[in-house]
Amino acid sequence: MWQARPNLAGYDMADAVTFCFITQAFIGPMQLFGGGLSIPERIRSGDIALDLVRPAPLQLWSLAEDLGRAAYLFLVRGIPPTLVGAAVFGIVTPGDARQWLAFLASFLLAVVTSFGWRYLVALSVCWLIDERGVAVFSMVLTTLFSGMMLPLALFPGRLGELARALPWAAMVQAPSDVYLGKAQVLDSLALQAFWAATLFALGTLGTRAIRHKVVIQGG
Repeated sequence: MWQARPNLAGYDMADAVTFCFITQAFIGPMQLFGGGLSIPERIRSGDIALDLVRPAPLQLWSLAEDLGRAAYLFLVRGIPPTLVGAAVFGIVTPGDARQWLAFLASFLLAVVTSFGWRYLVALSVCWLIDERGVAVFSMVLTTLFSGMMLPLALFPGRLGELARALPWAAMVQAPSDVYLGKAQVLDSLALQAFWAATLFALGTLGTRAIRHKVVIQGG
């Protein structure tokens, strides 16, 4: 595509190659194909009742666990293939320390946004018992609207505007554009912070709801 149309959607060939490797590096940390949380299994087994009475809030405890998992997967699953891509094809790197710091902030917000969405999907098991249908639907939305397949700037007209405003864009497209220097950094971080806070708030409401849903013998 970029050989036929150089600078398509504002990306040159080097940007396009870099985008491919960066988005692949995000698959593990962001769990773009879903999962990464043990909540569904614990709901089905009944262990969630114990989780809800622990002094550590379920949502914060799950977030801390997920952040540790994301950091590990970024190091062992994200960075090595990107280094191989840099050696074989050459990739773009941020030009200064401020851009690196902006990328790290964007990456962290992307992980929290991803967690917020997956946490809601996981909580749905409390009502549905089997989350596979919701998980597949979530994977389709994430794949299409995160920027993992193609930069969202390639989406035409209103569809492109909508896709860039949705929470999935905050998981992949936003940090990728910050890395490449294609984003208005403050606007991009603000969008990510909005979706991270919104999904976290919905997760808090969902956690309260499952407290009323979970019933154990004797209390």
